[in-house]
Formats: sequence, C-alpha cells, structure tokens
Amino acid sequence: MTKTPKKTKWSAKNIAAGFLMALLALSLLGFGVEGFGGRTNTIGTVGDRKITTNEYGRALQSELRALQSQFGQAITMEQARLFGLDQMVLEQLVTGAVLDNETARLGISAGDTVIQREITAISAFQGLDGRFDREAYRFALRNIDMTERDFEESIREDVARTILQRAVTSGAAAPDSLVTPLLEFQSQTRDMSVITLTAENLPEPVGQPDAATLEAFYQAHIERYTLPEGKRIRYAWITPDMMVDEIEVDDAVLRQAYEARLREFSQPERRLVERLVFADQDSAAEAMARITSGQTSFEQLVAERGLDLDDTDMGDVTRAQLGAAGDMVFDLTSPGIVGPAETTLGPAIFRMNAILAAQETSFEEAREQLREEQFTDLARRALNDDLDLFEDLIAGGATVTELAQETRMELGEIDWRPGESSGIAAYEAFRRAAQSLQAGDFPEINPLEDGGLFVLELVDTLPAAPRPLDEVRFQVISEWRNAQVLDGLSELAARVAQDLRDGTESAGIALAPIRFDGLRRMDIMPDLPRDLVAAGFALHPGEVETIDGTGRVHLVQLHDIHSADLMLDDVAMLRDALEEQLAQSIAQDLFGYFSASLREETPIQLDQQVINAIQAGF
Repeated sequence: MTKTPKKTKWSAKNIAAGFLMALLALSLLGFGVEGFGGRTNTIGTVGDRKITTNEYGRALQSELRALQSQFGQAITMEQARLFGLDQMVLEQLVTGAVLDNETARLGISAGDTVIQREITAISAFQGLDGRFDREAYRFALRNIDMTERDFEESIREDVARTILQRAVTSGAAAPDSLVTPLLEFQSQTRDMSVITLTAENLPEPVGQPDAATLEAFYQAHIERYTLPEGKRIRYAWITPDMMVDEIEVDDAVLRQAYEARLREFSQPERRLVERLVFADQDSAAEAMARITSGQTSFEQLVAERGLDLDDTDMGDVTRAQLGAAGDMVFDLTSPGIVGPAETTLGPAIFRMNAILAAQETSFEEAREQLREEQFTDLARRALNDDLDLFEDLIAGGATVTELAQETRMELGEIDWRPGESSGIAAYEAFRRAAQSLQAGDFPEINPLEDGGLFVLELVDTLPAAPRPLDEVRFQVISEWRNAQVLDGLSELAARVAQDLRDGTESAGIALAPIRFDGLRRMDIMPDLPRDLVAAGFALHPGEVETIDGTGRVHLVQLHDIHSADLMLDDVAMLRDALEEQLAQSIAQDLFGYFSASLREETPIQLDQQVINAIQAGF
C-alpha cells in the first residue's frame, strides 16, 4: 500500500487548538483571574487568612487527577461537580484556613529545623541513595508550579495544625463502658456443627429434561439467556502487527541494542536476601546468638521490632550490592542466616532464601526478543508519524470508511454488546470507547494498549435479544438440573432440620456432621459459605438454620454459647485494638467539633465568580 504523504504540522486543527490555548493562557495566568475589577489572586478570605487562586487551582487539579486515576479515564470539570469534588476542595481549604487563623492567634508555629526534617523525609525529594536531592526538590515543585518558599510555608502550616490537633485530642480515650461490651460481642465463641447435603443424598438422581420441560424452563428464565442492548459499530484501526510486512529490522541495530543492554543479558549470580538492621553491634550479635541457639527465629525478631517481612526484603541482589556483607552471604551454599555484618544503615543480620544462578544469554538467544521490541518501537513511531495525517483527514470531514480507504488503516464492523471480547473488542480501550459511543459523535483517533490506533462510528443500535435455545442448550440443561437438585435438597433439608430439632435420626440418610468448637464471629470455615458463621451466631442453642450453597444445602446447628475469656492473650490484643480504634474515632469527632466551632466564629468571604472562572479553566 502506498503511504499518503504526511501533511505539515500547522493544520487547521493545530491552529484552532493553539488559538484556544492562547485564550486560556490570557484568562488564567498562574490562576490569577482578571475581569472582575482588576487582577484577582485570591478566591476569598477566612478571618485574616487569604486563600489564593493558586492554592485553589492546585488543590482542584490534584483531586481531579486522583478521580481520573480512580476511574481510569479523563474526567471533565462538569462530571467532577456531580461528585461534589469542587465543594469538597473548597471545604478543605476553608477548614485549613480556619485552623491557620487559630494557630496564629495561639502563637503556634514550627521552627526551621522541624521544617527541614519534614521536607528531607519526603521520598519524592530523595535521590537513589535515599538522601535529600536538591535538584529533585526543585524539579518536583516546578512541576506543580510552586515556589520553595510557598511549599515550605505550607509545610509549616501543616505542622502547626498537627500541633493544634494533638493538643485538642490528646485526652481522647475510649471509655471502658464502651470497650467491654464491644469486646464481649467480638470475643464470644460458639460451638456448632454443619451438615452438607449434596445431590448424592437425594433419594433418586436427577435425570435429563424432555424438550417441553427444557423449553418451559428456558422461557421462564429468558432474562438469563438474553443478550444486552448493543451497538453496530464501524471502525478503522491499525496495530503494529498489521505493519509486519512494511517494517524491516536491521541485524546491525539489534546487535547494537544487545551490546547496550549487555548487563541485562549477562547477569551474575544472585541471592534472594532479607536484611534486619540493628542500632549497634551488640544488639545484632545478641539477636544472631538467639537464632543460632534456637531461642527465636528470624520472623520473630522481625515482629519484635514492629516490622513486617516486607520491610526486610531486599529482593535478588548481587555480591557487589551487599558490600561488606557480600562474601558472608555468598559463602552460603544453601538457604540460611548469617551475620552480623556492617552496612551503611548499621549492623545487620541476613537471611538468604534462594540462590539464583548466573545467566548468560547470547545474541542469538536474545535476537527474537530484541527484534520484537525493535519492531514494536519502529511500528509505534511510524504510527505516531501518521497521527497528524489521520487527524487532519477526520478534521476535513472524512468518514471512517474514507479514512480506511486513504490510509493504511483497516476497515471493520462489529456487533458490540457488553461482555464482548473478541477481535478488536479484546482491547480495553475499544470497549471503553464503544460503551460511551453515541449517535452523532465526532470521530476521534484513540490509542490501543499495544500502540495501535482506532476510530469509531455508530452504525445502529442493537436491541436486547434472546439467544436461541439451540445456542444455549447445554447451559439451560445445566441450570435446570441445578434447580432440580436444589429443590430436592431443600425438601430434604427441611426434614433433616426437624429431625435435628427433635433429636431423632434421619431414616435412610447417611449424615456426616462436622463440628466446630470455639468459633468467633470473624472466623471462616473452609469450603463453606462465608455467611454460615454469621447465621450460626444468630441462633439459640439447639436451633437449626438452612443455607443454600452452589449445588449444595448446608444445615448449621448451634450447640453452645461461650462468653469471652478476657484473660486470653488474643482477647487482650483485641481489647488494645478496640481501644485504639475507638480513641482515634473519638479524637476525630472532637477535632471535628472543635473545627466546626472555630468556623462559626470566623468571618468567611468567598468570591464565587473567581471560583467559577478557575473551574472554567479546567
């Protein structure tokens, strides 16, 4: 196929977009808004504290990005308002300003040393060595259009608010009159037994339905076999794989790529290692002695330090990466624990979990991988070069069919319904675009996950339609059989439940009850429904409850109720957790009431016109 020559970058679409961006730049210069009696840099005042347009703009942008990340797609300002995002941001800024007024009135502030410590501890400002990186700091602030002075002042305000919050909530504690009932409720145990009935317990096996029975079941549950509403979509698309005949990959280029990535294809021997660092050599030596004598384990030492194993995991490391501890760890010929050894963080002991042999991948062995990567990169670049051409044709009024005729794109049509995942519908990007496609939508070029491009056009809407019985026959038969089994088991379960209540044996039925003693509310019984424990806790001793499962029916019978043993270690731990959780909740409520009280006493003036103007910029 002959490729259509690429057009100049200054298309009509580019010029129009540039003009709109220029208007936006004039209307929102650094979120300063003009047109309301002069340049305005604030959205209002809260007491003596001003809320700047930059503050509001940054906060709004941050929350908008978070919402977009949550939904995995672009969110307009109008959509964000439906979620109340604009009001939430405004409320947060007003509350922060109210607290800033109070800290200023009380003379609460943080010194430069505290601010320095807070900033240098932020991971985004640290280099590869874990230390504060001045250039990373400047770069990060420049990306959010914030000066160092403004950022440091915001940190100072945050620290002052934290001091105020701690002062207000320091006395918050969970009353025993609240903790004890909750502890008793959570720690009570039950003794219960469970009987599971399956198709094997039925007096007669379920056979096959005749044609009339199957048709009646199909019609009675037709909604299960009905395709949802859909859309007939015409599309043009192109992927890197479609360009396999157009792109040639030079072996010399592959050889250069191999040499540049030689470290990746020639990996030295490595070890899977965990490291536990101590404050001094004596502590590390004592811990190692306890492990050697069998008094404790590596896991227990980690737990004693209040850490998780994830905190100690170094992943796979080379001898050189371990520094002074390298020889000690690599001298191990099987998994084990060694140490202590000096590290940049202090004395440490190491647990080696696995040995990863050295790997040497020749050029011939890596050639196919390199070729695939190089081909994909070249194809994506070619498609990116064609992007302006595709967009210009669409801007000029080309239909999807014409776009496929005039470019290397391929034309296709699909009857798409939710759940469809064949062909182009295998791409998540296509499914999202198809879901939102409406009649009259202007065609747009969209990217695919593999670097391809596609454009859609709605041909027609497809009404919901039942799938023919012959097409879903096996599914209907299976569901009819399951329904028959459950109906039979429900009748059988009712008789067995009555026998259990009466304390008599069920004639002709081989039952195998499983007893569970000491169950708590949050426990899970293996291979049984999750709601079975909750059902058992709702019973009185001797009562029986029936619970349907997937192709099975369960009967749970409660035997006994036990009050919590408050002397048990795990119950004591639960008490500590409840006290902490309740104290935090009470502290939040206290500070919420405190903030609300301050807000009522603080004069607040907001300029809605300026706020609207900033939102319009998004």
